[in-house]
Amino acid sequence: MTLTADDPRETPRARAKADRRSALLDAAARLFAERGFDRVSIEELGAAVGVSGPAVYRHFSGKQAVLSAILVEVSEGLSSGGAMVIEGHPDAAAALRALIAFHVDFALSNADVIRVQDRDLESLADLDQHDVRALQRTYVELWVDVLARLYPRVERANLRVRAHATFGLINSTPHSGHTRETGAILERMALAAITAAA
Repeated sequence: MTLTADDPRETPRARAKADRRSALLDAAARLFAERGFDRVSIEELGAAVGVSGPAVYRHFSGKQAVLSAILVEVSEGLSSGGAMVIEGHPDAAAALRALIAFHVDFALSNADVIRVQDRDLESLADLDQHDVRALQRTYVELWVDVLARLYPRVERANLRVRAHATFGLINSTPHSGHTRETGAILERMALAAITAAA
């Protein structure tokens, strides 16, 4: 059983270890986004959170394991989170709007991870790449299933193109920056794009 931060049985040591692991992942995403996976050393990762390079190995087997944790865990989060969004919205139109809001929130909160995904996915081990791609396909099909309920006469291949194009629009955020209004703008544009002439 996994203990959460709110679980009273979790020890202070376990909580500190989980916090350190999370801090390492945040720092790694930022450094990989800025410089690229190959240009960041284990020592620099440790220094970014105030520990020595060798201390990183208490949490990860190496730098590639850090990259794997970033990309696999975010893909798992998108897939499970998207499924929960749909579960909470039985109406297809409401589910689509909620999925768009969910993905916009993800993009605005994870700009560094999006950059890392774009540039460094190929640096993952083959098995990890396979896992990331499988999780991402699952996420795409969640969107396609919702779209298919809205547009039952449109081929799934067409709906899949729409989903991918919408992700491209929303995921452009790391390259365009954002203000207070960015989320609302992206949600309106994404809904217009994904439903255009369907």
